This record gives sequence, C-alpha cells and structure tokens, in this order.
Amino acid sequence: MAAVTPVRALPLEMLRERTSEKWREYPDDVLPLFVAETDFALAPTIAAALERAIRVGDTGYVASRTPLAEAFVGFAERRFGWSVDAARIRSTADVSMGIVEILRRVTTPGERVIVTPPVYPPFFELVEEAGAVIERVPLRDTGTGWELDLDGIRAALEAGARAILLCNPHNPTGTVHNAASLTALAELAAVHGAAVISDEIHAPLAQPEAGFTPFLSVSDAARKVGYAVVSASKAFNLAGLKCALMVTADDETTRVVRSMPVEVEWRTGQFGLLAAVAAFSPESDPWLDGLLVTLDENRRLLAELLSTHLPAARYRMPDAGYLAWIDLTGLGWGDNPSKRILREAKVALHFGPAFGAEARAMYG
Repeated sequence: MAAVTPVRALPLEMLRERTSEKWREYPDDVLPLFVAETDFALAPTIAAALERAIRVGDTGYVASRTPLAEAFVGFAERRFGWSVDAARIRSTADVSMGIVEILRRVTTPGERVIVTPPVYPPFFELVEEAGAVIERVPLRDTGTGWELDLDGIRAALEAGARAILLCNPHNPTGTVHNAASLTALAELAAVHGAAVISDEIHAPLAQPEAGFTPFLSVSDAARKVGYAVVSASKAFNLAGLKCALMVTADDETTRVVRSMPVEVEWRTGQFGLLAAVAAFSPESDPWLDGLLVTLDENRRLLAELLSTHLPAARYRMPDAGYLAWIDLTGLGWGDNPSKRILREAKVALHFGPAFGAEARAMYG
C-alpha cells in the first residue's frame, strides 16, 4: 500500500486573501475558527476540473444528464461499502435545502420533528422553515462519548412526532453513530410511521478506525423510512459551489423525492456539480486519505495542548470531522467564554449553546 501524504494548510497570509464568511467576519488580527471551512488548497482533481470549466466557459445551466450520481455510487462503494442505486439520486443546491424539501413532503404544518441537540444550529431553523415544530431529544452522555437517546426518541414518537432529523456523523460532537443504534432508530421510525432524514455531510471525514455506517445501509426498515442527504462540500471545502445529493432506497421514498419540482434539482450549481464529480472520483481518494491523516494529527495535538495548558477544559477527540467540542466552564470565564477568548486571544470561536441550550450540560 502506498504511503499516505498528509494534506497541509495553506500559509496564513494566503488564507487571508479568501473572501468567504470565515475570513471576512472579523478583522485581520483575529484567527477565525468559528465556521466549518478548511484551510487547505483544493484537491488537485477538483482544481483541475474547475480550471478546465473556466477555460472553456462551462458556466451554464446544470444538464439533465450528468455523471454525478454514478460518481457518488462509486465513492459510496469504495469508501463505505454502501451499494447505492444511481436511479434513486437527485441533486439540489446544498444539504440544508435537501432537508427542507424532504421535510415539506413527509410532514404537515405543525407536526413535530425530532432533533438531537447539541446539533448544527440551522437544524432548528430548517424544521421551522418546513412548517414543522421542533421536538428536542438531546444526545445521551455515556461518560466517554455521546449516543442517541433511543428511549427519548421512542417517547417522542409515541407522543406523535412524525420525523427524525438525524446528524450522522454528528455535528458538533464528531460522534459516529454505530450500526446497532441506527438499526434501532430505523425500527422505531418504522413502527410509528415516521421518516428519518439523515444528514451525512460529514461521512467522508470519519476516521478509519471509527468507520462510518450510512443510515440507509443498516436494514430494510431503514431503507423504507430513510432519506440520506450527502455532499462533498464539507470534506473538500466546496460549500460555496452548491451541490448536494438526496439518496433513497425504497420505491415510496424515491417517489417522494421524484415528486419535487425540477427547479429543486436545477438549483444545483454547475461548478458544484463539476467539483463533486471530481471529489467523488478515485483520483481524489489519496487526497482525502491525506486529509484524514492531518485531521487525526490535529485532534491529538489539540488534546495534548489542552491537557498541558488548560487542564480544566474537557474535550473528547471526535471520531469524525474537524470540529472541537470543548467544555470551558471549569475555567470560570463566564457564560460565554468565546467572548473573552476573542477579546484577549484574538481567536473567534462558536458559542456552544447556539447548538442547543442542552450544550451546557453535555459533559455530565
């Protein structure tokens, strides 16, 4: 097996030339770590695809026939051992849009949707955008990590919740939900006639020893009740290019996605599609492997630095992604330590309770 070459961040002075939100929200003397964007150059295959598109002016409307679905099928099989039917895939602009469009079709206004805080803050807004109501079932602290509270989810379903918005792997904790937990979740949803929409944008960033289990792969029940929304954008830093995929594995769920207006698919960005096809190609696998090595180094370095310099901080290394979920309450820096860190250290961090008020009690 060929040696893996770690991916390294670009120089800070080059990063400050970027014009994305991460690099424009704060003055140049602030190190911005509050947005989930990476600091690496694009994977070479992606850069080449975009450079070619610019050279030939390939900037028009997304075509009705593209290699995107087949590219993801190959990626899913290689990376996750997941067999996906290309005919059951539709694209849209981003994962959030895919979630809202599915929620609009599996719930009616006023029905409740289970979310599992602390979780990606826009989840709360997406449920409301779809006309539904949030039902909060926080993750359970196991003492060494976090897991779905299946008893709490069962109770919410018994009380009438009609859908579950799953984050798999989980943002911000980096939890990779195991097959047993996902299988149990699918059974609960099937028994109560509820849908499961699984946001799997962080799937390519699961560390090899943790693995990743796609929700739709775990059981017949999961295939019957489930929708997966996936994208190359988080792993390959393509969020601004706009491309995500809605994946199904059952005739009824496929019918639901196919019933969406064609405009939902035409919202896919042309550059996003071209970049995603390149990202999902085998030629990008070595770069992704190198990224995972770098992220592993970073999570271990952070654990070491916190232990040495801020021993009162509590941190569990994530199994996926590049987010750090750190409890700083033991330092006595007030209700919002990020304000003091920004003021005194010139580092911009996100405020934990923005992921749900339950965040204040997420370390026991």
